[in-house]
Amino acid sequence: MAMEEIRERYELAMERIRAMKQEKTVSAPFYAYFQKMADFILEMDAYRASVEKGEPERLSLAELQEQNRRLYGDVAGGSYRESYANTTGAVEKLGEGYGQLLSFVYTELRGMIIWAVEGRLTDMTVTAELFIELYNAFEEDTPSVENLKEILYWHMSDYCDVFIPDRIREQLDPSLDFAAKLIRGADLSDPRYLYRFGEYITENELGVSRFLAGLSQSEIDAMASTFTEGYRMGFVAAGIDLSKKKTVNIRYALGFERVVKAAIGQFEAMGLESIIYREARHSINRRPQGSPGYVSSKPSKQYEFDHREDMALYLDKKLNERRLSVLHSAYEEYKDLAAVHAGPAVMEIFGEHPFMPESCPAALRLDAKQQEIMVTYNSEAGQLVNRYIPGDQRSFTIIAWPIPEIGDNYEEIFREIVKINNLDYHLYQGIQQKLIDALDQGEYVYVKGAGANRTEMYVQLWQPENPAKEAIFENCVADVNIPVGEVFTSPKLTGTHGTLHVSQVYLNELKYMDLEIRFEDGKITSYSCKNFDDEAENQKLLKANVLFNHETLPLGEFAIGTNTTAYMVAKRYDIGAKLPILIAEKMGPHFAVGDTCYSWSEDNPVYNPDGKEIIARDNECSLLRKTDVSKAYFNCHTDITIPYDELDCIRVVRPDGSRIPLIEKGRFVLPGTEELNKPFDGM
Repeated sequence: MAMEEIRERYELAMERIRAMKQEKTVSAPFYAYFQKMADFILEMDAYRASVEKGEPERLSLAELQEQNRRLYGDVAGGSYRESYANTTGAVEKLGEGYGQLLSFVYTELRGMIIWAVEGRLTDMTVTAELFIELYNAFEEDTPSVENLKEILYWHMSDYCDVFIPDRIREQLDPSLDFAAKLIRGADLSDPRYLYRFGEYITENELGVSRFLAGLSQSEIDAMASTFTEGYRMGFVAAGIDLSKKKTVNIRYALGFERVVKAAIGQFEAMGLESIIYREARHSINRRPQGSPGYVSSKPSKQYEFDHREDMALYLDKKLNERRLSVLHSAYEEYKDLAAVHAGPAVMEIFGEHPFMPESCPAALRLDAKQQEIMVTYNSEAGQLVNRYIPGDQRSFTIIAWPIPEIGDNYEEIFREIVKINNLDYHLYQGIQQKLIDALDQGEYVYVKGAGANRTEMYVQLWQPENPAKEAIFENCVADVNIPVGEVFTSPKLTGTHGTLHVSQVYLNELKYMDLEIRFEDGKITSYSCKNFDDEAENQKLLKANVLFNHETLPLGEFAIGTNTTAYMVAKRYDIGAKLPILIAEKMGPHFAVGDTCYSWSEDNPVYNPDGKEIIARDNECSLLRKTDVSKAYFNCHTDITIPYDELDCIRVVRPDGSRIPLIEKGRFVLPGTEELNKPFDGM
């Protein structure tokens, strides 16, 4: 759309909304809602104008904090309960059906905060026009919920050919450099720069920024180098030519800009421009489990949880087919940019208080048919991505850092994590090789929990045809997956069975209590947790956020974590429940449900440092790619770790029935691995 046309439409929309403030053509209880929304939109118009003039850059820190509070106050903390953004509250005020739809519309309108900051006038215009169309429908008489849903449906259908291509372009085109330009040019010693992103800013973001501002440039460069060098080594290990790539996507949490700025420079030295985009704001681009991109603290995690399946309002098979068609066209349009994209470099954060969601019966949820539609979309979208950015031509890296919310010992913990991220690569490589030498002899691995932990798993292993040249476990040190260390495999599904249980675990930003998953022939047969009193709610929670709406998932990975140093740091500071899976998975055996670690690149040979080829890159599901790729992948991978103190034993069982103990009573007992017990002994 021509910018001149958009600006004209925008001004007309603002004029109409200003007129609403003088009208009383909508009856109660909807009048109050539309007045509130009109106020918000006009505030966003004023905010956009002030950003265009550069006014926020001249505000004091206190003034910026007050402005940020006004922008997000309606959905932050306890205010969320009374907000129209709260589906339960909206239903109470507006009625069943109306409350859900109009609450959703408010969440879409709230994207204007970001669009105002980035000057995205098209997004502001079409969203304001949707609001006006709905308002017009309420004039004179109250429309039916079905009529309102139809308006919403055609809005999403009409504009998905704008929203989706824009999202794909911002993921691939380094010229869309709002964040990168800000990071390069801002005075990162002055925390006021954080408010220029337009995101919700808390003491977490401010605390990280202040802490990093106090570090020397050499310390910052070293942190960034651990990250960027891990990325480079991922390409080396996979035998992929990085010189053919031109872009890398940096994903991080606000506050870490000094490290990101250093990483941008280090990637440039590798020949890579950095692409930095934020989480998606349009509903049609969001996923129930969250969208990739840079993030900040959430004003309310319950708000995010309640609205994660808002697409239920309009999703059907026809719209899904349109989404896929538009997605295909977008990748075709940007195929040259896709061809030179190297993949993501991710900085995770941890330390937030574990979030236990409250049940919200009024919240929108995908029905069974819509869940199937989403599964189809994710599968076909994954195939498209792999067609334009082939899995065997890209890599990634991921690292995690704490935030101040972790506790009073934040700076001390941060320095301990720096040490953990830089543990001796070669020491762990040698120890882990001892484990692999034993595991490669096995027909299956037996894992049993201790005490109240009910885990009892039998993990079937692939058999190497040439043990002198082949291995079934990968020796994972610290390249794509930082920190060290683990050994992992893709289990053989047939014959794999048992129960996986953990007393508590933090997965994808949600805390689960008493999680139990049962397997037969390597696939989930049942699952449960104790988050809610209502078992049906527990089932819904797990299906949506662990199974990603699949009826079942295979066991995609079995691994043994070896980072006992990280485990004891977690014990010392009592932060085990706050650690991300990236670190937690290194602190005991873990099981991943979903795709294998080699998804989309199974045909690429992978070798351990001893020169042996890792042959266990497939399972019975991924092998289906050779006949029907739609059945091969699930587009998810969730790691679940049993901590050492809930572990009785891990034993390798040979084909003749003899056993090789690896861990007994939570301690490593295999000769050559005793070094891993030293952190335990130090407590």
